[in-house]
Formats: sequence, C-alpha cells, structure tokens
Amino acid sequence: MSTKLFDLSGKTAMITGSSRGLGRAMAEGMAAAGASVILNGVNEARLQEAVEEMKAEGYDVIGAPFDVADEAAIVAAFEKLDADGVAVDILVNNAGIQFRKPIVELETKDWQKVIDVNLTAVFICGREAAKRMIPRGHGKIINIGSLLSDAARATVSPYGAAKGGVRMLTKIMTAEWASKGIQVNAIGPGYMATEMNTALIENEEFNEWVCKRTPSGRWGQPEEMAGTAIYLASDASNYINGQLIYVDGGMISVL
Repeated sequence: MSTKLFDLSGKTAMITGSSRGLGRAMAEGMAAAGASVILNGVNEARLQEAVEEMKAEGYDVIGAPFDVADEAAIVAAFEKLDADGVAVDILVNNAGIQFRKPIVELETKDWQKVIDVNLTAVFICGREAAKRMIPRGHGKIINIGSLLSDAARATVSPYGAAKGGVRMLTKIMTAEWASKGIQVNAIGPGYMATEMNTALIENEEFNEWVCKRTPSGRWGQPEEMAGTAIYLASDASNYINGQLIYVDGGMISVL
C-alpha cells in the first residue's frame, strides 16, 4: 500500500486550540504530512509565537485568533478565510477546558462555560466548516473526545457531559454529511502529559493511579496523537465515518 494515502499535501487543516498541547502536536504532525496549517487560540501572543516557531521549521502556517466560545468570532474567522481564498479541507475541533468541582458545589455559569467550549464550539465550528465543504463534495472533520466520552469520573460533570455529547454529535454529523463526501470521526485521548494536566502529573497519588490503571503503564505524550489525526485527515480513512478512536494506552478497554 502506498504511503501517499497518508499524504496531506495540498490540503489545509484548521486545528482549534493549537498554540500548545495536543492541538499543537496534531498541527505539527499534519504539517509534516504536507498540510498547510491554521493555528487557533485566544492568547494572541502565544498563538503568534507558535506560528513563528512552525514557520521556522519550514511549514506553511497562519494564525486565526478567535475564541471558540464566541459564535460571532467563529463565523467572522471563517468569513475572513473565505475572503482570503483559504478553503479548510480538514477541521480538528480540539479546543477544550476543564473545571473540577462536585455537582452540588458547581455553579451554572461554570457548567455553561465548559459546555460552550467543549461541545457547543464543536457544533458551531463543524457547521461553518461543513457549509463550505458540502459544495466542494469533500472534507474531514475530527472531533476530540475523551475517556469521558464513555466513562464517568467524579467532579468533572460538565466536561464529561460535553465529551459524551461530542461522541453523539460526531455520529449525527456523519448521519447528515457522509453522503456529501465528508468524513466525521473523533479521537478519544487518554491521560496525556500536557500543560493542562500538570497539576495531576505532579500529584504523586494521582500519577501513580494513572500509571497503574493504564495498561501501557504511563501517561501518553502529545505527539502520540499525531498519527491517528493524520490517518483520519487523509485518504486512508475515506470509508471511516462516525467512529471514536481511543489513543489511551488501553485504559478504556480494561477494568
């Protein structure tokens, strides 16, 4: 089988929440596979630094600073890309936040913020991308789920509800768009060694639990998301639709 199936040359990929962490790792992987990349983030200084770093590596990359929790900003960002003649072939809905608190102590505003970033943004960004992909007859959308798309854990109710919703939204997008030539799938990362998880990694008890609970015996590294993202973004996955693939060291598979 030719490796050209995994070649992203001539494609443009937008990855939300990609100035660092999992988003940055997937952006680096797609750029290495030949894609032009649109990085996104709310911190413009950090975003620009990421853009310059990737340009220095020889990649074709631009920044799109917008807040995924702001519908008007998302729409404006896609309209600017239209005006600039940039077509998004691949969308990775990666941006996410976490908020840990027991349900009985959780305020509605904090619940809503997590839902807005982790679920509603997937709907809005996906909608705007699909509006443009459907007339072209092709496109790839990759939504980032979680272990919590399938399993529950205390103190993370809005995150778990959002990630469960991402799994079902992926299936519904497939039901509506597969006949239009669009493949929509999801990736469920396990416990990954990112800045977002620094406090958990530094907690000896929690770190030990993760390593013992994960069959691979360790935290995942951000760059280990890249291969699955490239696969789902490439022609190699053209008949894969509506699936959630776990990149979790085997955690979801065992008791």
